[in-house]
Amino acid sequence: MSFTDFFWTSHEGLPLHARDYAPVSVSSGDSQKLPVICIHGLTRNARDFEGLAPRIAATGRRVLAVDVRGRGLSARDPNPMNYHPGTYAADIVSLLAAAGIERAVFVGTSMGGLITMVLTSIRPHAIAAAVLNDVGPELSPVGLARIAGYTGMANRFETWDDAVAYAKAINQAAFPAYGPEDWDTFARRLFDENDGEYILAYDPDISAPIKAAAEAAAKTQAESGAALAPPDMYPLFRGLAKDRPLLLVRGGISDLIDAGIADRMRAAAPHMAYVEVPGVGHAPMLTEPQAWAGIENLLETAP
Repeated sequence: MSFTDFFWTSHEGLPLHARDYAPVSVSSGDSQKLPVICIHGLTRNARDFEGLAPRIAATGRRVLAVDVRGRGLSARDPNPMNYHPGTYAADIVSLLAAAGIERAVFVGTSMGGLITMVLTSIRPHAIAAAVLNDVGPELSPVGLARIAGYTGMANRFETWDDAVAYAKAINQAAFPAYGPEDWDTFARRLFDENDGEYILAYDPDISAPIKAAAEAAAKTQAESGAALAPPDMYPLFRGLAKDRPLLLVRGGISDLIDAGIADRMRAAAPHMAYVEVPGVGHAPMLTEPQAWAGIENLLETAP
């Protein structure tokens, strides 16, 4: 399905981009349906939703798939320390204003889910319903360490075969059933071609806040002997879960949201819907049958 490019600016004037999928009208009531805003993970971009967005648009909803600052067609930030969920949530507020959207359904993969939770604290009315894709108020250190291990490292390759091999190497554990065609498609979501090279479609400096946090934690450990406690995100999660439809999609072999974390999230938000995608890790693409069925159900109950 075709889309148009939607550009807006952050509060400090940084040019930002989203893919804008027009709704496909299927009934007379579709014009009343709220739009859907899809927000990707740390090193990804709007292309992650090229399979999901047309499906949602076919239900009669406008879909905006965001390139978070520093990714895709959005500008890179001259100050890398701005690469954090608070800044990203403010960018979404600017998007809502630019697009004339008061309320929307949010789909957040990994970091996109964290952005959605932060948005709850600054613009709660804007969120009519939400999907958290393999993310929550606590994250497994196993998955965090894996993601930190490749973020901002190798980012350009001379041949397409090398680019595909890289995409497979860092993601095969999450998609063990993928074949050659799947990895080729996957790599096309990750890389841009420039002067004969294949370059990851994100600013390597997005890793700067991650490295700074790791250094601060190591310093605290060395000075006090105690580990630096992660921020408590449960208040934001409970705020997101309050009085709105909420769905958690978990990869059945995810190393970021393990079964224990999922159980604690479900206990903290008993009305939250839950689906698990078997044989997939972090994070599902959301076009898997189990994930799409859960999203369809949420969209049927959302305004």
